[in-house]
Amino acid sequence: MEHGLLEVQGISKAFGGLTAVRDLSFAVRAGEILGLIGPNGSGKTTAFNLITGFVTPDAGRIRLAGEEITGLRPYAICARGLTRTFQLVRPFPHLSALRNVMVGRVYGRSGGAGLADAETEARKILGAMGLGGREDVPARHLTLADRKRLELARALATRPRILLLDEFMAGLNPHEVEAAMALIRRIRDSGPAVIMIEHIVKAVLGLSDRVVVMNAGQVIAEGSPEAIRRDARVIEAYLGGSGGA
Repeated sequence: MEHGLLEVQGISKAFGGLTAVRDLSFAVRAGEILGLIGPNGSGKTTAFNLITGFVTPDAGRIRLAGEEITGLRPYAICARGLTRTFQLVRPFPHLSALRNVMVGRVYGRSGGAGLADAETEARKILGAMGLGGREDVPARHLTLADRKRLELARALATRPRILLLDEFMAGLNPHEVEAAMALIRRIRDSGPAVIMIEHIVKAVLGLSDRVVVMNAGQVIAEGSPEAIRRDARVIEAYLGGSGGA
């Protein structure tokens, strides 16, 4: 396996008698977007949970920028520059959008920012996410699309080296999907590498530099979006006859 900013080496996880992830290996290079796709139940979100410390692998190793992070708690992994969003957005519902993002800044990588500095950076990030003017709105009063942008803003406030997006586009209409794709490109161009789980195949193939395809907890293919579209194993397991078109 090639070396990268993130190196996942042979991780496995079973829950009872069910193996959710088996011998999963891949690497993510600095500055790239990596798509992680596969049918429901293929182990994608479990892989995210393993990488971000929400679940401990039964076997294997995970390294970030050459440092072993296997088994660390999520807050410790976040402090080292790897953070995520969730398929079901999880803002602090009673806090304002601004306060939600300030939490990410205070407790993320290079943490310990004073409240004034955290507020300044949070306002800047909210503006970049299209939430300028809604800083004082409680998170529970935002639309789904805006709550997703807020979750993304809070993740970016942690100053990640790598950002993991779990079904960021789920529930969005076609116009919102196009806007989300443009936003993800801008984020990558600003510095962080991105790993994205996404069921909107056209979006993930249109965004990704490389794609990893999982089925039944294992990698069945890895390559460029063009190669993945043509891969017979992927078409049979996931894309069907459309080739993702």
